[in-house]
Amino acid sequence: MADFPPDHPALLDLAPYRIGDLSETLTPALAIYPRLVDHNIETTLRLLGGDPPRWRPHIKTAKLSAIHRRLIAYGVTRLKCATTLELLTACEDGATDVLLSFPVMGASARRVREIAELYPGVRVSSLIETADHLEPWRGGRVGVFIDVNPGMDRTGVRQEDEAGILALARAALDVGLEFRGLHYYDGHLGAADLAERERVAHRGYDRLLELVAALERSKLPVEEIVTAGTPAFPCTLTYKPFTEGSVQHSASPGTVVYTDATTLTQLPREFGYLPAALVLATVVSRPTARRITADAGHKAISADAGDPTCVVVGRPELRGAHASEEHLPIDVRDGFSLPALGETLYLLPRHVCPTVNNFDFALMVGDGRVLSVEPVTARGHAGPLLPKPKEESSLKGHTA
Repeated sequence: MADFPPDHPALLDLAPYRIGDLSETLTPALAIYPRLVDHNIETTLRLLGGDPPRWRPHIKTAKLSAIHRRLIAYGVTRLKCATTLELLTACEDGATDVLLSFPVMGASARRVREIAELYPGVRVSSLIETADHLEPWRGGRVGVFIDVNPGMDRTGVRQEDEAGILALARAALDVGLEFRGLHYYDGHLGAADLAERERVAHRGYDRLLELVAALERSKLPVEEIVTAGTPAFPCTLTYKPFTEGSVQHSASPGTVVYTDATTLTQLPREFGYLPAALVLATVVSRPTARRITADAGHKAISADAGDPTCVVVGRPELRGAHASEEHLPIDVRDGFSLPALGETLYLLPRHVCPTVNNFDFALMVGDGRVLSVEPVTARGHAGPLLPKPKEESSLKGHTA
């Protein structure tokens, strides 16, 4: 990662994160700071002009019912998710509209239909990119968004394929499905500097609105367009046509709820986001004169974004080396003393979403103390077999 942020102002002050008594705390542990979560929610809503329906956060990051309910209390009731367990959790927690932004087939699609039937007051939708994706939803109440590929080449119909997109929308209506709109996730833009990111993103958004116009000319009305995870969020904010048209536009950044080290490099500092989820780790070894080891390897802090996996809050002289399963080696700059054995380190993940998914429980922290322990409700996946009706409650939250 370019510009890895150990000297970012938000990471130099440990005081907002320090916990007074950790004598009964097993490490590694996930610590979430609700007041800072609220700050990040309020920041996002401010950037979106105080309009909660414009935010459809992806809850693959939030994961906890305790945090989902905070979003919902702010009026953010339209969510996005990736797994059937996240979908079920969102419905239980009070969401009014949930988009499953991951293609599902077979038994997984049947499970989505079951959840939609269990919560008739929640609008449930899924993505489609081919006519093969229509059949699982026929005769049910699950709506569909066409997934448009902006060049990420992960899923979706190529944005140049206007005829294919029109044909797919028409096919959805022909089999009695609710065609709700277009989904456009441009997460591949995160590596570019902001000016280049904005230039490429806006060019894609121009094309997206051309597709909307083509659909509407063909009497295929578009209710909503969904863009922008965290990396492209600034680009969505500066694209004025999204707020000037008649189609509902939603942005879907989810990482900003907690804000990780990558987010601090991708978003302008003036936005004001603050880290709200850290991993507590203990120094367990001092193997060399300039290295320590903490108990937060990649089974605690996700290594999917590369090295270093995290930043040590309040200690810019410490830099993580390559982690193994349980061990996190950390190098100490010359001229600085090594942390003591048994010392607690407060680590900001480079990628918080899969890091939260590593933990069964989270400490809720405020005023320098642990306020409660909350389950990471949507961690992992649901059990591998479709539950029978009487098993519905007992299988909730069971991970494969």
